[in-house]
Amino acid sequence: MTDRYSPTVRRRRLSSELARVRKQVDLKYEEIARRTKIPRSTINNIEIGKKQKPTIAEVTAILDACEVKDAREREAILDLCRQSHVRGWWTRYRDVLPGQYVGFEAEAAKITTWEPLVIPGLLQVPDYVELLVRAALAKPSEVQRNIAARTERQQLLDDANPPELWAVFDEGALNRLRKYPEILERQVTHLLRRAEDPHVTIQITQAEDLHPGLAGPFVIMDFAAPIDPPLVYLETDTDGLYLEEYEEVARYRQISDHLRLAALRPGETIDRLREMIE
Repeated sequence: MTDRYSPTVRRRRLSSELARVRKQVDLKYEEIARRTKIPRSTINNIEIGKKQKPTIAEVTAILDACEVKDAREREAILDLCRQSHVRGWWTRYRDVLPGQYVGFEAEAAKITTWEPLVIPGLLQVPDYVELLVRAALAKPSEVQRNIAARTERQQLLDDANPPELWAVFDEGALNRLRKYPEILERQVTHLLRRAEDPHVTIQITQAEDLHPGLAGPFVIMDFAAPIDPPLVYLETDTDGLYLEEYEEVARYRQISDHLRLAALRPGETIDRLREMIE
């Protein structure tokens, strides 16, 4: 069980718990609204997680309306509400980081990632981050903030109880660095070092391969607590799209399994990485 803590995960768990207690007593939103004097839309937004920081007063009123009597259960749900108000470290970098994604990542027990174009963020060295940020036409002032944010994010892998990371990416991400041999060497050396960690597995696909990952990148995150369901993250120009339905997650697990089979095996990947810098 991870001892890492994320207010983002607590917010999702709070929404899940409030939905559970409402359905347990078979109450509609309209009835909760009538009993609490809280607008129906607000109750709905709290339950689906659209309202990011419901107040203690709102949650208490909903628990009263749902006739939750058990003191332990009430306090546990109210504690989730308090925890959801805590600011994660990533809020300092909200201008350069997808905050909700990093919030989920911070408490994930297992992270499975596929990248067809770039090296996964948790494995990037600062020089490579700088190249990507400049290529994206970012302002000069944003370059160092991106590097600082990415570096702090990567500390997750050095945690006392780190998540299991299984990263698959296309070899083309490294081939694009051949114009920058020093950066290529630093990046590959870092990948080899990370591959030695027992909680990190790295595989690369070869550019000429055809496989189901060509549709685009994705991340699957699994959590230690059974109450926190797995989710799939699909990157967009904003914060991204999050999929939580069982069938959707199962579909991306299937794609991930095929990618692992299509890619070089972990040992073969290490050999290929070494060839790149010899």
